[in-house]
Amino acid sequence: MKNTVCFVFVILGFLARESLAIWCYRCTSATPGCGEVFNWRGIGFLGEQCPEKDDICVKVTERRGAQETIIRDCVSALNFRTDIPADKYEGCYPAAKDVRLAHYVNHTIKEHDVKRDFFNDVTYCFCFLDHRCNSAETLIRTKSLLVFSMLSIIIVGIINKLYL
Repeated sequence: MKNTVCFVFVILGFLARESLAIWCYRCTSATPGCGEVFNWRGIGFLGEQCPEKDDICVKVTERRGAQETIIRDCVSALNFRTDIPADKYEGCYPAAKDVRLAHYVNHTIKEHDVKRDFFNDVTYCFCFLDHRCNSAETLIRTKSLLVFSMLSIIIVGIINKLYL
């Protein structure tokens, strides 16, 4: 019986590891409750699971004067952008500058913004240590997998004491 219980916990651990894609809030500041002051009840959902297994939550803040746009999403959903910083560790980083962007475009329609230089200040804040972490200003989070592992060890220890 003891071996069966241990086997079940090992299998559950592997299944939980394979299904752990991070959950992120996915909204823009045009959505009520998704601005600088974040209210998850205002956007009406608890986030969505990212499409990639090892994805990262990101909060993009774009500013030009008093105008501010905030995007909360998974990094894999923003792959079309060329200004994503190469460093995607926990924390906030300025946007990368793509000098080759719109190099061969020559037209006078300013509204197209082909060089993506409308916003003066673009900041990317990355987080991947906790689910739905792209809502917070401080990106210090606990590691949920470590907590799950410790609880599993404690439960297995208790079960071993009961059956010995």
